[in-house]
Amino acid sequence: MIANSLLASLRRRSSSGAGKKNVVEVGWLLHTDQASFVWQDPAPVPRASTSPEHAKAVAYCPAVIDLESRLYQVPCPFDLCLRVKIQDNGEAVLIDTRGDKSAVIAKTLGTLASFSARKQWRHSRRPLLQIRTPYIFLSDDPVYMSQLPPILHYKDPPWPGLLVGGRIPIHIWPRLLTWAFEWYDLDKELILNRGEPWFYVRFETADPSSHARLVEAELTPELKRYLAGMSGVVNLVNGTYSLFATARRRRPTKLLTKVTRESIVTE
Repeated sequence: MIANSLLASLRRRSSSGAGKKNVVEVGWLLHTDQASFVWQDPAPVPRASTSPEHAKAVAYCPAVIDLESRLYQVPCPFDLCLRVKIQDNGEAVLIDTRGDKSAVIAKTLGTLASFSARKQWRHSRRPLLQIRTPYIFLSDDPVYMSQLPPILHYKDPPWPGLLVGGRIPIHIWPRLLTWAFEWYDLDKELILNRGEPWFYVRFETADPSSHARLVEAELTPELKRYLAGMSGVVNLVNGTYSLFATARRRRPTKLLTKVTRESIVTE
């Protein structure tokens, strides 16, 4: 209860300035034509369900509460147990150790996950695994989004490497997200469990005191055309940020259209 009161107080302070926007809407959508049900909705990172016994506990710290209130988690869509094998030429190969018992068939896994070429790794002995996702985040307000590891979720066993994060302006560059993983310990498995936090996202607004509110967005024809403009550019230029000026000029007035669904009642 004390933590909730502190969070409410922080939000009241953020709305006290004249002309400031207390809540900025951020849209999310799944840009895929199939199997969309396996990709779950992003959600706020839940706070601890039990109240600490002491008033000075870290859970009541306003700085901790403010940080945690700005984090959203994206759940892992798969149950996978993976290993990496380094071939004679130095390239990495992905192995699903559950084989025929895996929830994800080999052909499908091959279309989702792959290692970057060795010469593109940040370190010559740390393979870079990339898993494509259909998640897109966007906003009509100036918002930068950071993709982060699930720092508040204790993993047992821990991942044998590090998630590679990133930061993008989702009001002009709402691209498809990739889950990128730098594999440090090649002798250990990477275990992914469906439903567990897979990565976090955090949003920075023009007013640092404002909070983001996630809403499901619609893939409108205008948005679809805009997304097509940035699709594949990484294969054609070095430094995609150099294209931001063009993206601003060609950006439609409105990117975020909220999804509205009618409730279906069955007897």
